[in-house]
Amino acid sequence: MLARAILGLTAAATLALGTNSALAADPPSDRVLQIDRYTSDKGRALGQKFQGPLRDLNAKVYHCMPWLDVKNEGIGFYKPKHIDGDIRYLSLNAIVDQQPAPEFTRLSVQERVSAMFSRYVPHLLRSMATSDLLKEPALEGFTVIVSWLKAEPTGGQPPVLETAAAFMPKPLVADYLRGRVGITQLADGAHVLAWDGETKLGNVKPKAWADDFVLTYKVAGYTPDPRATCP
Repeated sequence: MLARAILGLTAAATLALGTNSALAADPPSDRVLQIDRYTSDKGRALGQKFQGPLRDLNAKVYHCMPWLDVKNEGIGFYKPKHIDGDIRYLSLNAIVDQQPAPEFTRLSVQERVSAMFSRYVPHLLRSMATSDLLKEPALEGFTVIVSWLKAEPTGGQPPVLETAAAFMPKPLVADYLRGRVGITQLADGAHVLAWDGETKLGNVKPKAWADDFVLTYKVAGYTPDPRATCP
């Protein structure tokens, strides 16, 4: 049942792109948090030092994963609210452009979070966790936040998004990317929170598995910018 639901999720992906082949425009510049928006010297220093790599990350997601819409100021060195002190994680916060499949919506919250974790977290980490960032002593971890439409709105009601946020300490991410631990251990070591719209659901323990959707899915009629290095 779960495998069928995930296949339904894949088939349901619909993108706001024309049917004619076209190159994507330049990515919006407001997706990366500006230097003057940081609230501490540590955050500002990280933002200044890695301004170029963060712009590159924004461009790579924009060109290579056009069904993800990075939120305004969705890329930056944010402080996880559940950790005390000025701890900075590189965060990427995006909305998945897909229509909800019935098989997927019938799953439990934990199963839906597990599916989204498996599909997006490992692949986004490979773009986020560059060697320079992994060696940066002021950076303590990485956060991947994805939101998706819970159900088709009815009766004029506004759409409701579900959200999963995965917070992962840098040593765990480094071990995963270097092959020392697998995706199961990555999920076990992540602190994952979920929301139903604006309602916080609390901690969720995802079960993770290999999902090659990001590597294999192609948008009909879309050609990435040739300057982008896509998987």
